[in-house]
Amino acid sequence: MQAYELTIQDKEKFNRFMSTHPKGHVLQSWEWGDVKAKTGWQPHRLLVEDQGQAVAAASILKRRIPGLGKHIFYAPRGPVIDPAQPAAADHLLKAIEDLAKREDAIFLKIDPDIPDENEAWKKFLQSRHFRSLDKGEGFEGVQPRYVFRLDISDDLDKIFARFHSKTRYNIRLSERKGVTIEENCGRDMLPIFYDVLKVTATRDKFLIRSYEYFEQIWDSLVPAGQAKLFIARYEGKVIAGTLAFIMGDKAWYIYGASSNEHRNVMPNYLIQWKMICWAKSQGCTLYDFRGVPGHEVDESHHLYGLVRFKKGFSGDHVGFIGEYDRVYQPFFYHFWNFAEPLYQNTIRKILSIVRR
Repeated sequence: MQAYELTIQDKEKFNRFMSTHPKGHVLQSWEWGDVKAKTGWQPHRLLVEDQGQAVAAASILKRRIPGLGKHIFYAPRGPVIDPAQPAAADHLLKAIEDLAKREDAIFLKIDPDIPDENEAWKKFLQSRHFRSLDKGEGFEGVQPRYVFRLDISDDLDKIFARFHSKTRYNIRLSERKGVTIEENCGRDMLPIFYDVLKVTATRDKFLIRSYEYFEQIWDSLVPAGQAKLFIARYEGKVIAGTLAFIMGDKAWYIYGASSNEHRNVMPNYLIQWKMICWAKSQGCTLYDFRGVPGHEVDESHHLYGLVRFKKGFSGDHVGFIGEYDRVYQPFFYHFWNFAEPLYQNTIRKILSIVRR
């Protein structure tokens, strides 16, 4: 059994492992590392093989800490390991630790795609000196702690029948009203989607990344078949759009946008249904609606509308084990935990002023 860092020649092997492993994730794909490489991160891909067979892997994103000269490591929705194969997992963790020594990394942050009730994973991580970080409701972490996930292994008719009656009604209403969904969108539709996304961000009071970031996503993921843009039109006008990611047998609803006009024709319901149908046609068995709060919310909660919308598709409310850190340099790790929130708050304030 051996662990080693990969080069571009190993890209297909790495992605094949990620797409076929039960806990593989698009955020662990080679292409996602390429996206993040254009935003200040440097990807390192590591793989463990046993007699020529891939058994564990991770895409590690490295970032330099301003003014300190040291680095942090982050494996988004990784590492992809199996606690039932501790030898393979330990080979991978040792390879990451060796890389951390060479790159002067303070710690490794992980947030694997593992349900919260998986005690075997928690015990494994604790035995390997990982620290659990409780970030609260679920939106405070790097990735959402809680999501709605829909099993789409059944026939489409049966999947549709399990939706809430109001959701089924809204999908049919949207079709009757003449809303159409474009699934074969070219890159020329990306700025149109982004314009609608800006409208959504202003209305719902959240920050979005630059248009250049979405160009990077498109250029890296779409040619690889890992992302797809959907556009909803009504009377010839674009009124909604979504961006989905896909890898292996899983699909994720990542970004959604809707205009302030014609919301009564329910384009968001129809576009989700078309995305689910597309994911099913690609051989997916799981459709992920992404982040929701970790508890029931009432009408006074600012995310009530989002939760009600996603809940209408009758998915399962899934909580993950959350973030864990493996510390390599304790002194600087404590310094980072003190300084990082101050740094992030400053960045948010600057962005809020710039985007007014």
